[in-house]
Amino acid sequence: MLKVYGIKNCNKVRDSLKWLDERDIEYTFVNLKKEPLSADKLDEFVHKVGLDVLINRRGTTWRNLGLKDQDLSDEELFEKLLENQMMIKRPVIEEEGDGAVLVGYDEDAFESFI
Repeated sequence: MLKVYGIKNCNKVRDSLKWLDERDIEYTFVNLKKEPLSADKLDEFVHKVGLDVLINRRGTTWRNLGLKDQDLSDEELFEKLLENQMMIKRPVIEEEGDGAVLVGYDEDAFESFI
């Protein structure tokens, strides 16, 4: 079974859920606004895909926090991401059985992943 992490009003999340629904693929949706990731879960994702993949550097949260011009260590970036989870690139899709993780909307990657 898949777990899809994101927020309901994100276009990429909506497109991903529609893609999964059209193919009758079962998933559980986790709304990051209502159920933020724990530090352990975020750390797990970071170890699987990396901070660079997980952080949405094009999003408004990144820009509003003024992080572009700051020289932050990985630890500092992790803390910022934990505090500001809207900065996570969405969706994050996790295969519950093997723990594989896919980040972002990419139909070709979905086909391979699922």
